[in-house]
Amino acid sequence: MKLYPIETGNFKLDGGAMFGVVPKTIWNKTNPADANNQIDMAARCLLIEDENRLILIDTGMGNKQSEKFFGYYSLWGSHSIDTSLAKYGFHRDDITDVFLTHLHFDHCGGCVNWNKAKTGYEPAFKNAKFWTNENHWQWATEPNPREKASFLSENILPMQESGQLHFIPKPKSDFEISKELGFGILYVDGHTEKQMIPHIQYQDKTIVFCADLLPTAGHIPIPYVMGYDTRPLLTMPEKTQFLSAAADNNYYLFLEHDAHNQIITVQHTEKGVRLNQVFSCDEILR
Repeated sequence: MKLYPIETGNFKLDGGAMFGVVPKTIWNKTNPADANNQIDMAARCLLIEDENRLILIDTGMGNKQSEKFFGYYSLWGSHSIDTSLAKYGFHRDDITDVFLTHLHFDHCGGCVNWNKAKTGYEPAFKNAKFWTNENHWQWATEPNPREKASFLSENILPMQESGQLHFIPKPKSDFEISKELGFGILYVDGHTEKQMIPHIQYQDKTIVFCADLLPTAGHIPIPYVMGYDTRPLLTMPEKTQFLSAAADNNYYLFLEHDAHNQIITVQHTEKGVRLNQVFSCDEILR
């Protein structure tokens, strides 16, 4: 097995929304804001090469939305999914599976592109199976008013219409090993219904793709919960349990949204679980 970080692009989000009730004077120390109160964000995905399978975890925003839409998110940097795949000798047509932690636009927008005539949409990975779970699919296709702006039908429905959509069986517990994908999945519900957090056994390490359970290293303290979470009072015990396990087992936490910290470990302290070490992907995914 080999693992590759796939940088799909950088953007910015409102710092207050990213930290909920935490005052700016506190979160600005770890995630400094610009003049518009926005903080740097990444859309860092992960590619698993395992024998004859290439499994891509999340796909970033994609590029099919309007200039006005992207203007809200202040895109910056030169990363793209195609250049990142090419860096390791791959093309999007090589991808056999796309695993989606959840279906918010910044995680699944890259799954679907315009067709050549720009008259409709088509899957961006023509040879891949797209994986989600039934609970989350229903949540995303019948969205609540709070999340409706994050679940865009043009990102989601073409996967089903193409026949490439597949569901991981409904979980019987919060953590299960996926027979379909070959790695462990932690199911959490605080951010959105049945978000899936992959746990990948790589060499002698456990690599955890944190998605929106832990967006950045600045979100480690338990009350530091995004304003985007639908059930913040559930996020906190989920984070507590997860971070305790991460410290106990020395998990390597792959941060999808942290533009400046790629992989971290955490440790128990008198103040609770806190940051331990910071690594680049090149240091850990060799």
